[in-house]
Amino acid sequence: MGHFDRTLEYIDQLQHANTAAAVCERLLGVTSDFGLTALMAGTVPQPGTPRGQQKDHVLLCDWPGEWLERYVARNYVDHDPVVSHMKQLQAPFQWREASESIRVDKSSGEVMGDAREFKLRDGLAFPLITLDGLIVMVSLGGEAVELSEAEFGIVSLVSTYAIGRAMQIHTMAGKTIDHIELTPRERECLQWAAVGKSEWEISQILGISEHTSEKHLLNAKSKLGAVNRVQAVAEAIRRGYIS
Repeated sequence: MGHFDRTLEYIDQLQHANTAAAVCERLLGVTSDFGLTALMAGTVPQPGTPRGQQKDHVLLCDWPGEWLERYVARNYVDHDPVVSHMKQLQAPFQWREASESIRVDKSSGEVMGDAREFKLRDGLAFPLITLDGLIVMVSLGGEAVELSEAEFGIVSLVSTYAIGRAMQIHTMAGKTIDHIELTPRERECLQWAAVGKSEWEISQILGISEHTSEKHLLNAKSKLGAVNRVQAVAEAIRRGYIS
């Protein structure tokens, strides 16, 4: 089975989940195979937000309860290198990349050290945009995370799709989904992006310039309200443009 077929198989499982909790449960059922056993998704509170209000920003959570309590009590959101990295990088990344790219001071080192106490040694994180236009920070963690490059792509796409579906269930009850019209070229570019092709590779396949393929992907991303190409592909799958 190819990597994309495997991804679609996981997504099919998620499509049959009818509550946000069920989506998260099925997502962790997938990601646990790669060592990602805990999930947190929420908006980032403004600096100085009272600790009692910080939990209001948590949208989905299957995190160790004691770790969440400590995270809020010690105001770790203002010092978490993973959160800082998500604000700078729109694409999915592993936690270890955040520690490597951001200067780790005493406070940020304490965050990562405490996370390890709760068997959260590494993880995968990414931002996405909700239907209401809010930026949601998503983080999956575990004690022994093992991801090849291909598996990183699978988990990134499946997780992005899952959180988007959970948010849709939460916010769209009783509402219809707005129709979005993608051009044939935009669909083609998204389909090739879904199987991991770069803008240059897509341009060679379709016989267009790299700039044009990039433009089609940017247009599709904008129409779909996506913050990155992974979210754009996930949203295109959810809307039936890619199958």
